[in-house]
Amino acid sequence: MTGGPASGAGWVRQLAFGVRLAFRGGATGWTRVALTATAVGLGVASLLLAASMPNLLSARDARERARVDYIQDLEQRGGDTLLLGRADTEFHGIRIRGRLLQPEGPAAPVPPGLTTLPKPGEMLVSPALAELLSAPESELLRVRLDYRIVGQIGDEGLSGPGEFAFYAGGDRLEGRSGVQRLNAFGNTNPSEGLSPRLMLLVVVAFVVLLAPVVIFIAAAVRFGGESRDRRLAALRLMGADRRMTRRYAAGEALAGGLLGLAVGAVLFLAGRQLIGRFTLWDISVFPADARPSLPLTVSIAVAVPALAVVVSLGVLRKVAVEPLGVFRRTGQGRRRLWWRLLLPFAGLALLAPLFGGRADTDGQLARVQVGGGAVLLLVGVVTLLPWLVEAVVRRIGGGGGVSWQLAVRRIQLDSASSARLVSGVAVAVAGAIALQTLVAGVESVSVQDTGADLHRAQVNVVLSEGATLAEGEEIRARFARTRGVRSVVGNVSAGAWVPGADEGVQFMMGTCADLREFAEITRCRSGDVFITEDDPEASGGAEPPHPGQRVVVDGTNWTIPAGARWVKGRRAPDGGVWRGAILAMPGAAADLAAKPLRLSLYLGLDRSDPDAVELVRNTAAAISPLTYVFGIQEVQIDNKFAGIRRGILVGTVAILLLIGASMLATTLDQLRERRALLAALTAFGARRGMLTRATLWQMAVPVALGLVPAVLIGTGLGLALLAMLGLPLHVSPANLLVTVSAGAGVVALVTLASLPVQLRLMRPEGMRTE
Repeated sequence: MTGGPASGAGWVRQLAFGVRLAFRGGATGWTRVALTATAVGLGVASLLLAASMPNLLSARDARERARVDYIQDLEQRGGDTLLLGRADTEFHGIRIRGRLLQPEGPAAPVPPGLTTLPKPGEMLVSPALAELLSAPESELLRVRLDYRIVGQIGDEGLSGPGEFAFYAGGDRLEGRSGVQRLNAFGNTNPSEGLSPRLMLLVVVAFVVLLAPVVIFIAAAVRFGGESRDRRLAALRLMGADRRMTRRYAAGEALAGGLLGLAVGAVLFLAGRQLIGRFTLWDISVFPADARPSLPLTVSIAVAVPALAVVVSLGVLRKVAVEPLGVFRRTGQGRRRLWWRLLLPFAGLALLAPLFGGRADTDGQLARVQVGGGAVLLLVGVVTLLPWLVEAVVRRIGGGGGVSWQLAVRRIQLDSASSARLVSGVAVAVAGAIALQTLVAGVESVSVQDTGADLHRAQVNVVLSEGATLAEGEEIRARFARTRGVRSVVGNVSAGAWVPGADEGVQFMMGTCADLREFAEITRCRSGDVFITEDDPEASGGAEPPHPGQRVVVDGTNWTIPAGARWVKGRRAPDGGVWRGAILAMPGAAADLAAKPLRLSLYLGLDRSDPDAVELVRNTAAAISPLTYVFGIQEVQIDNKFAGIRRGILVGTVAILLLIGASMLATTLDQLRERRALLAALTAFGARRGMLTRATLWQMAVPVALGLVPAVLIGTGLGLALLAMLGLPLHVSPANLLVTVSAGAGVVALVTLASLPVQLRLMRPEGMRTE
């Protein structure tokens, strides 16, 4: 093993020797390789999952677009037409997509996922809904969906394996309001993309969630560093020079990276088969859709081994491997701060040109700038952490108990290892804080206050196919008799048009109690008519009509009585408000009272009865499967924003679990390297409790210090992103507390999980060496 320049073939042989060296060393060597490969494999599996997101989203979008049924509404019946009514419902918070189908000819279209259309009284269900219906606690749902199950919906007709959906056969859909006629399913129009704000949120989410994965892989390739250095020193003693040892180390790191790739591929393929069994926040995916794109897969296959080699060679720069031993270069002086601040400042400089809301119009360039700036700021956490740990621990005196002194002395001897141990958590916390700040800002424009008053009603029931005033009273009585219903108010309504006007106003008919829900009415008797004054809060609608004016209500000419009174409008229980609405008692419009108009009821429920709303839905389904039951909400959330927010929650939970696994593996590796020391201390009389407390302090100090730059940089990144979107700058202390507590909680769980291994390594057998 003589030194000297090596040819290309010599380099290859030395790298190959390093690869073989990784698998030598008996049980200890195999344990080291297994830890490295498993940790790197977890990171690779996460990257492959991220690389599958484009295919996951495109496949889900393609299935949803293929079953779109709201584009057409044909007038003429034909041999290839189908009547479709929406029968969506909910069951204890579970959303169920329902459709009623009635073919009008032999060539009627069949929705994706079905081979034939169900007959009246039959239905086909998704696997998830079939399982829900078979559950013992779903008796109320079985009563509501009183159809005979004749099959299941295929995968191509579902957004995901966890979707709850059904198609039922109908026979009386013709002529009913809300029923559409179509001759094909699907939407070929280009889909509407995300708004600039939501696209920016997606870019930041990917950067924030993937940055800890890269740090996790970089930490994994360091496993077994001390034993590797001892092996390299033995090779130096046998004649290898410094350049050869670096190549051996590169080969050993390359072996761990390549084996980690293989393990990651296996974990990804195995996890892909199980992914369809889980649903988080209404998100579920088919295993077949989890296909990493080829360019991203190739990039991962090249980047992971390269990262392993670069990290391994970087570690050797701070270690002097000599024939007589390994020397840590601790006399190189204190770490300097100035260059560590360059990265976060460079990140802010990259984001600064976009401040003031200009990110909305810069398109692709803005996304690149945002991604690059976020990466630089998050990497700044990693570079600042070693300096901060060293600067603080160096000033800690010798006070405190023995466990505290042992922990502080260990951190002082190797502050870099302590910082690396918690760097992943620090980056994850910083990214989570930035995401939460950005989500809160986007939420302020994506979530709207509906103005609803839940003290007046909690459920709105709408029978859009129409009911006469007498039929409406009968339906109202059926709901009033339903268990859990405390109050029922409502009206029949229709659009009213003033001849020559471009827009209409709302016409509502009901009792005095009903009309008082929509206007401030003091005196009310049979035959009265009221017109609400122009409400500045109302949106849309024509100018209010005047007493004595003729209007057209549902095709019927009707003249507003000259004695109609002006009243001040009032928000409906669901927050709705109308401009210039006409409120009429039945006696004032007998002809309209006999016509089937839109029926809308507001129900107050007994909130102590958990089945009250489900019983209301059952009553509505018994009246008509096309009756809509809406839960009144105080806020309305944009659907796309809600989906992105759920995805961020899923990703954050996954990243925290991954970081916890990384820390546990790193901690176990460090304990294994120090098993002889722990066993010797125990043999000389050190109490196990004291050594356990020392381990806890050794973990707690870097975590507490690491959360400082994490909070500062995460908050700074979040505020910068808000400034880019022109949103109000605001940081929620509650979100900060929850995020920091989650990061600290992960560390606490990892520490507790490592304690049994530490206690086992304290036995006298731990002093044995190979």
